[in-house]
This record gives sequence, structure tokens and C-alpha cells, in this order.
Amino acid sequence: MVDAQQSKIIKDNPIGKGLDAFRASFSSICEGGNASRSPPDALEQLEREDLQNVVLDLLSALRSLPAIRLLGSKTNHGPLRSDLLKLNSAVSSDDFGLDRIKPLLISALDGHSGDALIWKHLYDAVTESTPPPRPVASSLRQTPLLHTTNGFTNSSEYRQDVDPVLRLELSPLYVGLCRLHETYFGRVAGLKAASEIVFKKCVDGSNPLFGNDGWSDWPTGAKEEDVLAWFSDLIPKLEAFAGDHNSTPTSRRKLLAQPKTPFLGSTGKRSMGIGFVKDDFTCNPTAEKNFRYRWSHVLVPGELKSNPSADRPSIVKIDLSTYAREVLSAQDTRRFVLGFTICGSLMRIWAFDRLGGIASEQFDINKDGLQFVSTVLGFLWMSEEELGFDPTFMIANGQRFIEIKRNGSTERLVIDEVMKRTRCIVGRATTCWKAHREEDPQKLLVIKDSWQHPEQDEEGDLLREATGKGVVRVARYYHHETVQVNGMDDDIRSNVRKGLDITRATNYRPGRSVVSPSTSAAGAPRQSQSSSAASTKRSSSQAGAPLPPSKRSGSASPIKAGSNVLFNRVHRRVILRDYGKPIYEASSRAALLAALEGCIEGHESLHMAGLLHRDISINNLMINEDDDNPSPPSFLIDLDLAVRVQREGASGAQGKTGTRAFMAIGALLGEPHSFMHDLESFFWVLFWMCIHYNAQGKDIGPTGFDNWNYESDDGLAEKKKGMIVDEEDFLKKAEKIFTSHYRPLTQWVNRLRRKVFPNGGRWKRQEPELYSSMKKILRDARKDPEVLADR
Repeated sequence: MVDAQQSKIIKDNPIGKGLDAFRASFSSICEGGNASRSPPDALEQLEREDLQNVVLDLLSALRSLPAIRLLGSKTNHGPLRSDLLKLNSAVSSDDFGLDRIKPLLISALDGHSGDALIWKHLYDAVTESTPPPRPVASSLRQTPLLHTTNGFTNSSEYRQDVDPVLRLELSPLYVGLCRLHETYFGRVAGLKAASEIVFKKCVDGSNPLFGNDGWSDWPTGAKEEDVLAWFSDLIPKLEAFAGDHNSTPTSRRKLLAQPKTPFLGSTGKRSMGIGFVKDDFTCNPTAEKNFRYRWSHVLVPGELKSNPSADRPSIVKIDLSTYAREVLSAQDTRRFVLGFTICGSLMRIWAFDRLGGIASEQFDINKDGLQFVSTVLGFLWMSEEELGFDPTFMIANGQRFIEIKRNGSTERLVIDEVMKRTRCIVGRATTCWKAHREEDPQKLLVIKDSWQHPEQDEEGDLLREATGKGVVRVARYYHHETVQVNGMDDDIRSNVRKGLDITRATNYRPGRSVVSPSTSAAGAPRQSQSSSAASTKRSSSQAGAPLPPSKRSGSASPIKAGSNVLFNRVHRRVILRDYGKPIYEASSRAALLAALEGCIEGHESLHMAGLLHRDISINNLMINEDDDNPSPPSFLIDLDLAVRVQREGASGAQGKTGTRAFMAIGALLGEPHSFMHDLESFFWVLFWMCIHYNAQGKDIGPTGFDNWNYESDDGLAEKKKGMIVDEEDFLKKAEKIFTSHYRPLTQWVNRLRRKVFPNGGRWKRQEPELYSSMKKILRDARKDPEVLADR
């Protein structure tokens, strides 16, 4: 009887055109993303975020149909509409399995399925109980998974490999922030007044540039090559209209449109359709013809798409964020990158920083010409600091330098060279420079900048503690501070983003990102402690000085995965007394083995002092073969992810710790991190070097192990298990995959395998004696005539 009554309600209240708007919206998504327009195929091609939005659009459309209030629920005594509201809430959760909605989506998109089938599939969706949240291991609650491009090692960086990881790194992107333009452009001196003057000139005259229908020469269809030509023609006119209205002239810039010419300086081939670069060819334009631009020249990347429907985060994010990643990687003092997209005539401003990406509201350049003029002139006139460059790096007499306040006096550190710049957008983004004290050129130091979560123990505090306890074979402490910009601690939320509230983004959903309890203090203005306004910082450099109470409690206030708070990152600077080169650049096999033994000794010393490193990798093990360098022959660096062994609560580190290629199997599977995991990582470091390097650290290029950078945690754990489980298989594989230079180490790497993986399996208990066992194997290997042979 109930079914008959429902059938009558469905017949008396036909859907009709009630889903037409939803179907049209779905078609535009497919066109914008070049997806198949066949519903089943198109749904399979959509990313989760897009699919989630499609489902929510459909539920919204169904909620407006007359029958929804008349049809009864199958789960309670209320109307079907109440079930729909619960389903809407469940779909908004990241734990919801979207596959169960696909039959409803397909029937709703078909248009020929008939009303009865659509309502049946809706009943099926709402009557299925929402699955309980998936259980999460305690170690994962402590360190939620974060897979980023930061961990790529010896990677070819093909787009098909990098793009999926970059999507994860940037998820979610927040769009529709109404104050974003004001936040980043409002500080440009004279921009508002000049833009109004320029736009007035655009609309004046008998043949205005901007009329009732928008820009007079705007190309029909907005094809890329036509828009590039229009843009290139318009900008000189806007600059001419602006005349002398730029009150603070900057270095000349120009629009660059070379969509098919790859830029130099990236690992994989990358080109950029449009963007703003420095104009170094004003006086000699012919020199530009054969000039190849590098990513280090790009100031503002852009992306053009002809279809307005492409103005969606999931479609835009990969192309534009790829450019942003290249710019951040190539420019060693870049704190953030501004960019723009134009889809059809719809424009957005984007900002990429170490928390991710955010975007302004869209505006139509043919309807809001003043906003467009203001944006273009802003990109041309912004100071380097407003474009995202670090103002604490200064130039005098042709030398770059920073200033620090140490032991009550100001020291100037002159930059000699960039040693390391991590290739990523989101994350710590570690950068290291070799430097020296201006008054003592022989005093060589290493400056290290990184963006850390406020909850993490400060690396500087840990290094100072290790140095104070006499830890050996670990880089020694000199100074550390939180970088200050404009008199504020340089954090993302308060300083870089100037308090922009992502909860006001049009696509914000609670529970998708996480504010540390201490974040509210980060970025708070404080009194300058240096005479240089550009380089004022908070200093905490004196060895042995007690930690402030706020710092002592930092690791006792962990971020819980899934909590409804917002992440932040703080710009921290550490200065070290020791420098070297990565261990893979060792001059010989014997030198490499000796250096590895020394680094294991350093790890043991650090562990005995109560600190656990947790990120053993080829870039964190240093070798020193320079007789004039007073640093140890080999040593560990990078305590960014280190924790005190005896600690309460979570470490504050966001994500499973370590560099993927070298992570222990147990760490990949989510086990609480132990010194045993780090010792296993030493094995994987040696194994990896034997595969990827020849003599003198010469990288042989991509190998069959490239996919270790992109594999899922479980998948990578299984591959590593398969590699070490059987001795005969391991020896055969090693003989085949080790380079000619490192093939003499095959038997010795196998002996390490036996110790680290007893009986071909993972260790079951902690064994401190493993330190001495591994070091002995490395010492014995250095006596092997085949290892010592010069070949």
C-alpha cells in the first residue's frame, strides 16, 4: 500500500525540468575539465572534490522538487526530505564513500531513466546506513599522513607522476575570498588612485578601449593565442596612460607569452602560457630573441583557458600550482607567489604559500574593467616584498646578507651560495645557504630557513640542547630565531595572508584543515630588537639559556587529525657551525662507508642525549673531505622532525615523518617512530645510493625506483618487503641494479640487510646493539680489497 501511494505521489509530481540546471552544470564541468560527457565515464574521471560538489549540487536540486516533501521516509516516520538532509551532511564528510551515490547520479544525468528510477536510487542512497568513521591508528592520530612533492628523491618529475601528489599537497584550495585582492594589492603605493585615472582614460574618447560591452578588442571565443596577443597589445597602452603616477618606481617588468617554450631550471620540461617577468631587454630588444627564460625570472605566473567553466579549483590547480612550485623552487628567498587565471573573461587572483593555495572571488574583466586595470598595474608596480620576496635578505656592495642579533650585538652574515632549496609548495620548504661573518670571512656558517608548525619543538632549541650535551657527529648550534617581517613574527596566517579568513571561502567546509592552540600568538607584533627594520627578529641564541615557558609547552598541545582548527606555519631560521656536502658526493666507496659509520655514530649519540632524528635521508647525512674545513668528517643535519624521546603527547610533526624513499617499512605502516626505524633508514640510504649514483656522486638519472616517490604508503611498504625478504633474490637484484661503481658493495649491503631484517623480515623488538653491529659491518667493508680498488 505504501509503495502504491509513493508511486502515485511520483506520478502526480513529475520531476519535469527540475534537474535541467543540474545537468547543464555537470556538462560545463566536463567541458571545463576535458572529461568525457558520458555520465558513467565522466564520473570516473572526476577528482573526489569535484565529484563531491556534483553530488551536493544534485541533492540541492532534489531538495527543491515538490515530491520530496510528500514522499515518506523509509528510515523513520518523517518525510524523505529529512533523510535527504542527513545524506547531504554525510556527503560533506571526507569519510563518505561516494561510490554509493553513483547510481543516483547516473540516473539523474541520463534524462531518460524515468522518475521512478531516480527516486528508487535516492531511497537506496538514504536508507544505506552511513558507515562509521574508519579506525585510525594511534600513531596516525599523532602524525597524520601528508604526502607532498617535498619528498621526491632522484625523480624524473614527469607530470603524470607529480600531478597526483601535487593535488594531495594542495588539497583543498580555498577560493572566493572577498578580501584577497585588497590584502595583496592594497599595500601598493598609489595603485588605487592611478588605476582610477587609467581606467577613466580607457573609457574616454571617441574610440575608447573599454565600452558598454567591455574591452573593445577582446577576442571572440577567448582562444589562448588571441588572448595573448590582446593582452600584449593592451599593457603598453595601460602603462602609457599611467604615465608618472607610479610613486615608487620598480624595476621594469613585462608580460611574457611563450606557451610552447619550456623554461630552463626545472627537473621536468615545464612551459607557462602567460606571466609577468623582469624586463632586462629594454635597451636591447634584439638580445631577447635567442634568450631562454628561466623560472628564476618569473615574478607572476598566469594561466589562460578559453572556457569560463574551467574556473574551478580542481581544473586550475594543477597548471597554475605547477608554475608556482617551479617559481618557489627557483627563487631562494621567495616566501609566497601571486598568480592569476583568466577563464574566458573570468579572472581570479591566486596566492600560493607554505600552507597551500587561496584565490579571490572571480570577476569578469569585461564588466569590471577597473578591477582588471588595478590588477595589471599592481603586478607591474609591486615591490619585491609585496611579490613575496624575503626582505630580511639585503644587498650592499654587490653582496647579499642578513643580520642577526646574537649575544647582545648585531652580526652581518654574508651569503656565499645556495646549498639547498626544497622543491615543493606546502611544507617546511627548507632552504640552506653557505655564509660567513662579514668581520671574519674564515668563520663559515650555514643558514637554514624553514616553515614549521608552531606546535613543533623548535629545531634551534633541539640543536642547542644537543650541542650543550656534547653530542658528536651532529651539526653544532650557532644561533636561531623566528624571522620577523614588518615587526611581526613571519607566519602564514597573520603575516603572509594578513589575517585572511579561509572559513569565508566559498568552498570552505569545516573539519578539513587544522589552528594550533598557540597560533594566535604567532605573528603578533612585538618590539623590534634590531636597529635594522628590515631584519628585526626575535633572538634566542645564547647557549644554555632557559627556554621560555611558551616554548616548553609547545609540544604538549598537539593538533588532532580532523579537529576543526586551522593549520599555520612559522618562518624559523637556524644557523649552524658545520658545513659539508651530501654523503652521496663521497670521493670513494671507502669514504662513503666511513661517512655512513660516522653518521650512525652521530645518531646514537643524539639518541643517548634523549633526541630522535626521524628523517634519515641522503640529504641529511653530510661528508667533509676538505682538510681546511674544521667540521667533523661526517655528521647529521636537520632536526626539523626530531623529538625528545621522553615526551608526553604528540610530537607536533604533521605527517608521517621521513623522506619516502628512505622511510622504514614500519614507519610507512604507521608504527610509532623508534630509533630502530632510523637505523633501517640508514640501510635504505645506502641501498638507494648504490642504485642511483656513480663515482663522485654522479646521478645516473631516473631508474626503475622512480615510483617509490609516488607510491602509496602501503604499496611502498610491500615493495620494500619484497626487496629484502629473500637473500638469493636480493643478491641477484643487487647485482643487476647497483651501478658499476657500487657493485663491489653488494655483499656488504646484503650483510647489513641480514642485521636490519633478521630472517628476511621486519625487526620485532628494539635492539640497541644494532648500532654497533651496523658500524662493524661498515668498518669491515672498508678492508675489502675489492671495495678499496680504484674503479
